[in-house]
Amino acid sequence: MGAKTLTTSEANGFHKLSAVQQVGFASGDLAQNLIYQTVSMYLLIFYTNVFGIPSAAAALMFLIVRIVDVIWDPIVGAMVDKRNPSLGKYRSYLVLGGIPLTGFAILCFWNGFSGSLLYAYITYVGLSMCYTLVNVPYGALNASLTRDTHEITKLTSTRMFFANLGGLAVAYGVPTLVKFLSPDGNTNTAASSGAWFTTMTIYAIVGLALLIFCYTQTRERVVMAKKEAENVRVSDLWTEFLRNRPLRVVALFFITAFAMMAISNTAGSYYMIYNVSAPDMMPYFMALGSVPAFIFMPMVPAIKRWIGKKQMFYAFLSVAIVGMGLLYAISVIPALKSQIWLVFVAQFVKSTGVIVATGYMWALIPEVISYGEHTSGRRISGIVNALTGIFYKAGMALGGVVPGLVLAFVGYDETNGVAQSAQAQHGILWLVAVIPAILLVVAMFIISKYELDDDVIDRINLEIEQRAGSGKQQ
Repeated sequence: MGAKTLTTSEANGFHKLSAVQQVGFASGDLAQNLIYQTVSMYLLIFYTNVFGIPSAAAALMFLIVRIVDVIWDPIVGAMVDKRNPSLGKYRSYLVLGGIPLTGFAILCFWNGFSGSLLYAYITYVGLSMCYTLVNVPYGALNASLTRDTHEITKLTSTRMFFANLGGLAVAYGVPTLVKFLSPDGNTNTAASSGAWFTTMTIYAIVGLALLIFCYTQTRERVVMAKKEAENVRVSDLWTEFLRNRPLRVVALFFITAFAMMAISNTAGSYYMIYNVSAPDMMPYFMALGSVPAFIFMPMVPAIKRWIGKKQMFYAFLSVAIVGMGLLYAISVIPALKSQIWLVFVAQFVKSTGVIVATGYMWALIPEVISYGEHTSGRRISGIVNALTGIFYKAGMALGGVVPGLVLAFVGYDETNGVAQSAQAQHGILWLVAVIPAILLVVAMFIISKYELDDDVIDRINLEIEQRAGSGKQQ
């Protein structure tokens, strides 16, 4: 008996998600950002100014940790696709990985072994491995909730809203809380070490509670059959990468986007302390990196329907470049240097473009997973998320290595409270504006090669569901 043609409303995989389910899933990204954003924004300055590690040594450590990730991520991706834990195929790792992640996050900001590279390596490697153990299954969970493109767009918008809520809590909250708890009211001296430890402890515990909430509100609905899962191998990662062209495009976009964000975020604190000479304004500057999300992310579904997926990327990447150009101009034109409000305007413009473009890119992951399923017959969500994890961590590696190397090259002085030379200040300016702008131009070229528009991906998902329906009826 032949299978009837399915519509998106009838097909089994096109689940509708309630507001509570969307918020529950998004809380997982909020939790991870309480840790990821703290590491991205403040770990380097903690290492150089509080813990006592030279910037070049810290840069090398960031690179080595990312190399470990290249080995570890595929193992985790294959493991989560292959196994079916009783607590949930993907969501179980939110708890199983979340507990040790919380511990390592706290230990990374403990100054008990001040200046010890060995201690820094052990804790940062442990943090990164546990983060992968949470983040890869979390990304796969996204693709397992529904096939519906419109639902995924709404889910991604909600997720990025909450991710940026975490970014705001970190950007403004961390330096504010550290300053409040520090005995000398400073955030970048050895005396503030206890304040950093207490702050990270609070953030990490809140993050764990949010991961548990995410676990309770999500269910895997679109997953690979158990028989197929038994055949998953680590080598599938490279096989999928080679045959899935849209995945390659997304992977390169991730490298570029995360390198841009990591470099810009890391440089932000140095920029406010040494270029703008307004360390007290740093929480407000960093917070503006997240504020536009609360204005524009809820508008993303409507914007995408209005101008299309690619045009939305082009428009907001261009806005980000304009913002970076403003930051540069303000810093080199003497008459503008004292106008702190202009710095905030430029940061808001830059962040608006960055947030929308890099936020929506997560909606592309379920699309490339479905494309791979359509061509190979297997929905290897964990493998694909491990691949994207490798590439966004490659971007993070650049974001960690480049600032350290540039600071070393321009003669940055790690001595606490020392004003930097003109050369060092210009190097910081390149990190906060010029290099990120160059990377955004590259990102625009990369995303121009992405070929899965909404009509194409809807057709692919329907054909997958029709195959499944036909197989059940025959």
